[in-house]
Amino acid sequence: MEDCLFCKGKEDKEKIVLENEYAFVMFDEFPVNKGHMLFMTKRHVKDFFGTTTEEKNAIFELIEKAKEILDKKYSPDGYNIGMNCGEAAGQSVMHVHIHLIPRYVGDVKNPRGGVRGIIPEKQNY
Repeated sequence: MEDCLFCKGKEDKEKIVLENEYAFVMFDEFPVNKGHMLFMTKRHVKDFFGTTTEEKNAIFELIEKAKEILDKKYSPDGYNIGMNCGEAAGQSVMHVHIHLIPRYVGDVKNPRGGVRGIIPEKQNY
């Protein structure tokens, strides 16, 4: 799609960190933490549920490679992997993308519950 931010992004080879036949990786332009990366399909597809098995496998292959890079460069203490599917879930760019967010001891007061923090009152259980 010509107005899709991520479809345009796949053409910017200087920003691409990793890629394979079906997917590519860039650092997030609005990072949550140092080393925050985004994984997108090369084919325009709205969300994770529209991806093919090959695209899913390609993304997860790149996540493994990206983790190795981030481990060496930043030595994070943990990771969150997440995606938003649909506007109600917080998706703002309607092209599938997965976040790999390095986590560091002390980056939040209490990390217990991790991704459950999307609904703050459900985070601590």
